[in-house]
Amino acid sequence: MKINCLIIDDEPTSQIVLKNYIADVDFLHLSGVFNNAIEALHELKNNHSIDLLFLDVNMPKISGLTFYKSLQNPPDVIFTTAYSQYAVDGFEVNAIDFLLKPFSFDRFFIAVNKVLEKKFPIEINNNESHFLLIKSNKTIHKICSNDILFIEAYGDYVKIYVEDKYILTNNTFANILELLPKNKFMRSHKSFAINLEKINTIQGNRIAINKHLIPIGQKFKVEFLKSLNHN
Repeated sequence: MKINCLIIDDEPTSQIVLKNYIADVDFLHLSGVFNNAIEALHELKNNHSIDLLFLDVNMPKISGLTFYKSLQNPPDVIFTTAYSQYAVDGFEVNAIDFLLKPFSFDRFFIAVNKVLEKKFPIEINNNESHFLLIKSNKTIHKICSNDILFIEAYGDYVKIYVEDKYILTNNTFANILELLPKNKFMRSHKSFAINLEKINTIQGNRIAINKHLIPIGQKFKVEFLKSLNHN
């Protein structure tokens, strides 16, 4: 399950960032790096296995947007740029996502995960094959979503609990929640989201998962209890 991609960007520093990020994601395969759209066009005409472009908007000779619109059977695209005003134009051509430079690995992974879900929907919806790549202390952890008990917002970090340990990542609660299967994970509190399949008991405003007690916030209680009735 590999996604073949090209980098089309005239900035060497941006190329390096993307190359490093792509290397950290095992379902991505970098097929080439190009400084402008004209160079990349030859590769696209001769290599029909390209699935994804990381395409800079602002480039010499021809912009990334103009180039992408000119392609007859274009691959999926994630636009990259330092200028947010181009975002609307990017989504008008059905871009998968729009990354505003400089972007973090976490934001990058959310974008490429959308490509994965689009290209392999059956595999991704299978609990056993849905996984997250989480960066913690300069290490990338591959975590199967089925193994996650719950997640907890912890200041500027998020704790991801799996069995008898947790992984601490410098990320936002919203970003991590976005990566998780929406039919399995539900917020019970402003700082907690739980795997509905891992619940042992519910007593009052507390959920027991193994040895952990997770609070149910008043704001989330109605929706949370409703979600239980549909599972």
